Amino acid sequence: MGEMQNIQWFPGHMTKTKRKIQASLKLVDAVAEIIDARIPVSSRNPDLAKLIQNKPRLILLNKCDMANQTATKMWIDYFKKQGITAIAVDCKSGKGLNQFVPAVNQVLSERVQKLKSKGMINPILRIMIVGIPNVGKSSFINRIAKQNRAKVEDRPGVTRGNQWYTIAKNLEMLDTPGVLWPKFDDKIVGEHLAFTGAVKDQVIDIELLAMRLLDFLKQLKPKDFVARFKLEDTDFENMESYELLELIGRKRGMLVSGGEVNTERAAIMLLDEFRAAKLGRITVEMPYGE
Repeated sequence: MGEMQNIQWFPGHMTKTKRKIQASLKLVDAVAEIIDARIPVSSRNPDLAKLIQNKPRLILLNKCDMANQTATKMWIDYFKKQGITAIAVDCKSGKGLNQFVPAVNQVLSERVQKLKSKGMINPILRIMIVGIPNVGKSSFINRIAKQNRAKVEDRPGVTRGNQWYTIAKNLEMLDTPGVLWPKFDDKIVGEHLAFTGAVKDQVIDIELLAMRLLDFLKQLKPKDFVARFKLEDTDFENMESYELLELIGRKRGMLVSGGEVNTERAAIMLLDEFRAAKLGRITVEMPYGE
């Protein structure tokens, strides 16, 4: 996983992004963090909580249509226990996005009361959207803003060059300045990001990655996975993951001369089907202590 860091992230970029975020935090009342509902731990930025400090925040568990519904409910409860509102959304289909504005209003209700008590009628609320690459931030912004770019650059206190969007009559949204990064020094995080395709496949040995996914699927035994590869009458739970990869490739007819299985092709197919939720709605990471 070490090489991955060199490809995409440099300490200089990280420092610059942190500075930009800290400057922008002064302009907003709350922060909405978009994470992948299948990997709610690995798809977060490790420094974000420290950066945000005590700003009100909201978590969007995106791609909820690909994640296990029970697991998503458990994550929502888990965040609630920490005093954080989380909602399940699917930015591609638009599912759950109607909860966003009410959730922001709820999270900021104290702030609104405070502003109203100071005589401000219908105060404008501002929220910043953050998320690591490939969690669906841009599709969220496109959908929720309906291409309605807010023309607020001329207003006092609004930094020029920042991308503001009006998303409700009292709500303005700011896209993150700079790029947030995941926790790349953790091998498991890197693998989980790679399962979902958030990290480029070229960086990782694709067969090894497929075997690590199979290690997980052997324990979870999702019904759709078993049915899709007709594994009902096999002892797949006790197979080595490489053997299982060969078996899956053989069942799909991915053979090369001499009857050997093209395991690279089988690995690509397995990961593609996982990413398209064809193996079932699978959540890879569960809340701690559950």
